[in-house]
Amino acid sequence: MPEQLRLIVTALSLLVVSGLCDSFGFTYAARIWRDSHMQWHELLRSACGFTAGITIYWLTLRYFSELGVVSAELQTLIWFGTTLIGVGVVSGRFLAWRSADQFVAMLVLAGIAWLLARVEN
Repeated sequence: MPEQLRLIVTALSLLVVSGLCDSFGFTYAARIWRDSHMQWHELLRSACGFTAGITIYWLTLRYFSELGVVSAELQTLIWFGTTLIGVGVVSGRFLAWRSADQFVAMLVLAGIAWLLARVEN
């Protein structure tokens, strides 16, 4: 496998795992305050998701750097998109949205990407 392709596959794989871990962190965080009481096991699950997510994200940045993706805005956009999709998948709610709402969500992500790409130039 050519080196450039190996870097891309590694970076994207790590990014998906990082985004998925952060997605679990956000999903569990939404359950921390149930019935006005702290849900400690949800807090712990959320913390574990975020800890794993950021640790893997930091490792992913090494591969982004080798690929020349050094812009914080672009790195964040890629992470944000992955995490947002992950939250929808983990919660199971994204697939229940109306098609028009799913389309608008994708347009919003595309709009953020557009703005970040334009700002970079």
